[in-house]
Amino acid sequence: MQLKEIGEFGFIERFKPHFNDLLSGDIIGIGDDCAIIPANENEDWIVTTDLLMEDVHFLRQSISPFQLGYKSLAVNLSDIAAMGGTPIGSFLSIAIPKDLDVEYLDRFMEGYHKLSQKYNTALLGGDTTKSLKHLAINVTVIGKCSKGKARKRSDAKIGDVICVTGSLGDSAGGLQLLLDGVRTNTFHDYLLNKHHQPEPQIKEGIFLAKENGVNAMMDISDGISSDLKHILKASKVSAEVDIQSIPISDELRNESVKYNWNAIEKATSGGEDYELLLTVDPKDYDRVSKDFKMQFLKPLIKIGTITEGNPEINWTDKGKIIELSASGFNHFK
Repeated sequence: MQLKEIGEFGFIERFKPHFNDLLSGDIIGIGDDCAIIPANENEDWIVTTDLLMEDVHFLRQSISPFQLGYKSLAVNLSDIAAMGGTPIGSFLSIAIPKDLDVEYLDRFMEGYHKLSQKYNTALLGGDTTKSLKHLAINVTVIGKCSKGKARKRSDAKIGDVICVTGSLGDSAGGLQLLLDGVRTNTFHDYLLNKHHQPEPQIKEGIFLAKENGVNAMMDISDGISSDLKHILKASKVSAEVDIQSIPISDELRNESVKYNWNAIEKATSGGEDYELLLTVDPKDYDRVSKDFKMQFLKPLIKIGTITEGNPEINWTDKGKIIELSASGFNHFK
């Protein structure tokens, strides 16, 4: 059997059950954006880790070292945001190829420090080693949240409104420009920046976790075609999503027309948007949406509804069920 046949999550499911009996107390391990570890009577620790590999997650010749440092921390802070937590500190480990000079690493650390400073997240340690060919970056972030208040994937309820915090597919559009070698313009710069320097929704996550009626929550890293299914599987529910409600930026729409891209496909399966995906009790949605817009001057966008049934997404267009070919990013396909 090859990994491409089962994917990364199929691989995780093969070993996850063997470690469940090692969990003690109220510790929650594999299965959410972060592990949850009781800290004291009032708080829980939340911990996440992520690995970025050259030529898989980034193209070194196409991203500045500053942007790469920024993004390396951002994708981990996004997991903290998904749980509604506040980041405390990070650990950074790098495997460095011999052709990488010290000046490159200096600029990488400037980007890493810029985002660390923005969210008051101290660098607490890590490791360095040599690499025979590719640059590899591993980051671990520790955060905290109020006791029992971390938002989990397993908390969606039948009838919940499915929401996202911003436009989708922009990062995938930026990546497509890189892969196609397209010369840049103003629209390109927007999409490329979304891909190279994503912004974790830390403040939004903290705000939403405090709102009554917000149930399940996670960040969008592999595309909602894949990520929403994680919520559905963990919560043992189904979903109906209206593709006309998927938020797509003007920049992505314009470039999709110009280059004959499928904007809906990029928005649902492109990945690396790092917006938040959440479900909200329908009786609380209007209030939560209004509060969110007042706080952040942007809408909380409704894209569908949690329904009863098997953990699958029913895509609709003007009320009719349709099929989407893409299923989200899979590292091993």
